[in-house]
Amino acid sequence: MTTATELPALPKAAQTRNLILATWAFAISFWAWNLIGPLAARYATQMDLSATQKSFVVAVPVIVGALGRIAAGTLTDKFGGRLMFTVLLVMSAPFVVLVAVAGNADSYPLLVVFGFFLGIAGTTFAVGIPMVKAWFEKPRQGFATGLFGAGMGGTALSSFFTPRFVEWFGYTVTHVIIAAALLITAALCWSLMRDSPRWTASNQPAAPKLLAALKEPVTWQMSLLYAIAFGGFVAFSTYLPTYLGDVLTYGYDLTDAGERTAGFAIAAVVARPVGGILSDKLGPRLVTLVSLAGIAVMAVVLSLRPEPEWPAGIAFVLMAMFLGLGSGSVFAWVAQRAPADKTGSVTGVVGAAGGLGGFFPPLVMGATYNEQDHTYTTGLLLLCAASALVFLYTAIGMRDRPAGQRRAT
Repeated sequence: MTTATELPALPKAAQTRNLILATWAFAISFWAWNLIGPLAARYATQMDLSATQKSFVVAVPVIVGALGRIAAGTLTDKFGGRLMFTVLLVMSAPFVVLVAVAGNADSYPLLVVFGFFLGIAGTTFAVGIPMVKAWFEKPRQGFATGLFGAGMGGTALSSFFTPRFVEWFGYTVTHVIIAAALLITAALCWSLMRDSPRWTASNQPAAPKLLAALKEPVTWQMSLLYAIAFGGFVAFSTYLPTYLGDVLTYGYDLTDAGERTAGFAIAAVVARPVGGILSDKLGPRLVTLVSLAGIAVMAVVLSLRPEPEWPAGIAFVLMAMFLGLGSGSVFAWVAQRAPADKTGSVTGVVGAAGGLGGFFPPLVMGATYNEQDHTYTTGLLLLCAASALVFLYTAIGMRDRPAGQRRAT
């Protein structure tokens, strides 16, 4: 993608329309991506799953959503966001229905296999960032990418509505509704969405371009930061219904846990564009440092199992806000520092790191779960340690650099 800030300003209506469409497409695909997590307790009961099996089936869609972003970002540089959004939404829909087939068959292996391919829905993030970035001028790119990133609220929609849809409409019909929503959104993207006039298709072969992105220091630095911020959000969003049911201090049922997980996700969603806006004004490094420090502190607080409702609720909301703040600031940093012709590829790799950051924590939580005390203290303290180490690296080893030093125009 090539951004030419010297060109006349693009029409505001077109900017707004494409930002809204991209954000909605991201949100509905994230609903589908997080479809298994809110129903994990149901699957654990009907299939008699262990804590490790339950955490694995929750985490497995994340792995494809993570690694697939590398390909999705690179292909977006070549084919544009309009086509890529449409294709990925259409590809995701059948696997939403097949997950229901696996659930009705009480088949854990099928649930894992179809959940794996459901991860396709999680790749749309790497499509939207370069597309939205190309529609907006540099001073507003942090705002635009932050607002687009609020589409991760699809996890909140899933946590809140999926268990209720199952109660209202039935298990199978719920999955059909979500699959239909994906297909309708794909049709809207194809008919109404447009790639920015400032976008130019990249004709470079995908493999060399990806290798070139991997050689950029910014790719690895932002990947590390995003693995903590967005990875932490994904991990909490997918595993929190399980956590709130397993820890005796809470012991919520599926619906109550879903409500609280939705609240967590909404707090992160609200904070993400704030992280982008503050990064435009204060610089993304400072905002990221605040985020990492907050994550480390709140991990310790949560490990102490604050009492419901208000102490625990405030603690979880603060954790969500710090995770959302960091998710917004990191991609504002990417928009500043990534070379313009490699934005999609860099976004794909960084997005993959964020997804992988969300894949491993549920497995760690399952492996370190204390069945005797019904606690996840070890996993939360590991999150604190990781955030503290990355905070030190960011404070000592990273500095804001003028974007113009590396960007093509």
